[in-house]
Amino acid sequence: MTLRHSLPRLLASLLLCLGVLAAPAARAEEPHIIIDDPVIEPMPYAVPDFVAEGGGAGDAAKSIARVVADDLTGTGLFREIPASAYISGISSFDAPVAYADWQAINAQVLITGAVQASGNKLTVKFRLFDVASGAPLGDGLQFAGSAKSWRRMAHKVADAAYSRITGEGPYFDSRVVFVSESGPKDARQKRLAVMDYDGANVQYLTDSKSIVLAPRFSPTGDRILYTSYATGFPRVNLMNTANLKTQVLDEQPGSMTFAPRFAPDGHTVVFSLEKDGNTDIYTMNVDSGAISQLTNAPSIETAPSFSPDGSQIVFESDRSGAQQIYIMPAGGGEPTRLSSGKGKYGTPVWSPRGDYIAFTKIAEGRFYIGVIRPDGTDERLLTASFLDEGPTWAPNGRVIMFSRESEGASGSSTLYSVDISGRNLHQVKTPGAASDPAWSPLLP
Repeated sequence: MTLRHSLPRLLASLLLCLGVLAAPAARAEEPHIIIDDPVIEPMPYAVPDFVAEGGGAGDAAKSIARVVADDLTGTGLFREIPASAYISGISSFDAPVAYADWQAINAQVLITGAVQASGNKLTVKFRLFDVASGAPLGDGLQFAGSAKSWRRMAHKVADAAYSRITGEGPYFDSRVVFVSESGPKDARQKRLAVMDYDGANVQYLTDSKSIVLAPRFSPTGDRILYTSYATGFPRVNLMNTANLKTQVLDEQPGSMTFAPRFAPDGHTVVFSLEKDGNTDIYTMNVDSGAISQLTNAPSIETAPSFSPDGSQIVFESDRSGAQQIYIMPAGGGEPTRLSSGKGKYGTPVWSPRGDYIAFTKIAEGRFYIGVIRPDGTDERLLTASFLDEGPTWAPNGRVIMFSRESEGASGSSTLYSVDISGRNLHQVKTPGAASDPAWSPLLP
């Protein structure tokens, strides 16, 4: 290349260098995690024990900070820096942050908090800090409640931090209803139970005198639908979570009802009804008791789930000769087949965001939990095992919980969760065997 041809390039390079040198220093970007990235390096963060402001808050201050850390680290998106690496601590909520000390241990985010105790009341306040830029991440927040609700306040702190950094909706302050199992496989006892999303605070809702299946929360979380075999035949029951009173929704002679789920309006229930050897999908208005039949086919139609806007219903059917997933208008009508891969598909459930439908797939002797777009595209399998089934969505539509049964004579069932990218598969702690989870909406 001649000097005449290379000179313009040299000048351009020189001007570019001068421009960079003359430009003002750009502010570092705030810490942010894009969950859909194919590869995510967990963000390092620090959460020192919260400061106890006043007597009686010491234990709560430490416990709340630990639950916050467990929530964030449990997502697989964050990596906690251990306290043993700290150069300085947080002795006062209002004291200036020694950013250099936290930068030295490579923390990107710092979470500080304080807890005040007054009688049976707790007040929790916290702040997020961008360590690299040496500035707060938004304004601090404050929560108050009874001393017994300290875990809820911890989940609220973690939710605020998670949402601020990821841009996604919260989900830690929620509950999960499930079927608690005990006894040998050939005489398994089942009863309804509810717990925090992380397995804490388990409460039993029914006894083990009859089999219960498929519990589902209402959109407001104050009622639970489930299938009970108390009469010897499956019946859809409705439970009030405040007083645990139940009622049977439909008692048509000679029929069986099962697989119930609420519509987004909270007044309509969709379920399967088997009568005279035929199983179809029906809806019921829980206020008036009015019933409408949505399908009428010689095949088995079951596991219905409404779209978030209430306009469509996804369900499983063997009308094609094998178990597949279909979508139809909420008022009934000709269904459209959604699944198209090899194998059988069932237990479809629409994401709260409306962007995906989760399902169980059976192919070549293996069970899978997967997701698919409502238009039938972008099918992805997230898990695989001897028996994975019954997915349920977190309130933000980013995490799925499901049942996994172990292979062998015992056939013990446990709960697992996974995010919609297929990352961060882990077991959810329960007191014993558990199955059929259903996530609540965010708690009020």
